[in-house]
Amino acid sequence: MTSQLDMFASPPEPGDDVGVKLRGPLKLRRRRPLDDESMARLLEESDSYRVLRKLVGRQIVDIPRPGFPRIGVIVDTETTGLDHSKDEIIEIGAVAFTFDDGGHIGDVTGVYGGLQQPTVPIPPEITRLTGITDEMVAGQMIDVGSLRALLDPADLVIAHNAGFDRPFCEAFSNMFSGKAWACSVKEVDWATRGFEGTKLGYLIGQSGYFHDGHRAVDDCFALLEVLAGGDGVTEPSAFAELLKTSQRSRVRIFAEHSPFDMKDHLKARGYRWSDGSDGRPKSWWIEIDEEQLAAELAFLRSEIYRWKEADPPVKRLTAFDRYRV
Repeated sequence: MTSQLDMFASPPEPGDDVGVKLRGPLKLRRRRPLDDESMARLLEESDSYRVLRKLVGRQIVDIPRPGFPRIGVIVDTETTGLDHSKDEIIEIGAVAFTFDDGGHIGDVTGVYGGLQQPTVPIPPEITRLTGITDEMVAGQMIDVGSLRALLDPADLVIAHNAGFDRPFCEAFSNMFSGKAWACSVKEVDWATRGFEGTKLGYLIGQSGYFHDGHRAVDDCFALLEVLAGGDGVTEPSAFAELLKTSQRSRVRIFAEHSPFDMKDHLKARGYRWSDGSDGRPKSWWIEIDEEQLAAELAFLRSEIYRWKEADPPVKRLTAFDRYRV
């Protein structure tokens, strides 16, 4: 005979376990609804899903913990284009945090984010990339005083592609000059850490997060979490590596007056061309670790100039000089 259900029983309350008694061994149950985190953990236990959590910026503390005497500032800019000599900053974000000499991150001590109206309309491709419109920046101006309050005590300024951000920042204000800079693209070996690329979107995604990309403060907080990843669990953290690398001296060698027919050899070795418009010598040049200097000079003398007395110009760089124009 077909099983009968009690059609007159009181309806269950929301969230109650419901047991339906049937004649036979089968018993149907409705489970309590799972909260978001429980669902995420359930999916993570499966090989079929990868869970990304929305990145939430760290809280600002008024009194940082002791033991982290240094101050770092992560900086990110959004601009009207790629050329610092003619394009302008339309947004700047900065997140200040404490750290120690071992590269352990302490607390976030300050945050600044501000928009600035440029002298020209924002190009449509920049609006598509950043979401920043002319209406959003109309009448807006970056608060230089608030930004300076974060920058002045900083021991290290960090940008994800400092070769882009530093020239724009220094063109905007001299508060950025005279600071030690580090680049989280070039000064961390992300591939060795298992990352598939160096773009911030790749790094944050593979770290298990997603965020509102291409807005300055959000990108700063995202980079902080990526750099802190593994801090205290897997040593050294990406930030510890960045800090150590930034303290190394680098050198630039300018292959001035190199034979024209050697240009392909220089390019294949990693040399780049400078046309002299940015203040550098008009020549092929390369930047290397200082311990590689002797070997690189030997290469130039034997393979490029073909005489052992050749003496190409060399410029030594520290974190105070790198990534400047």
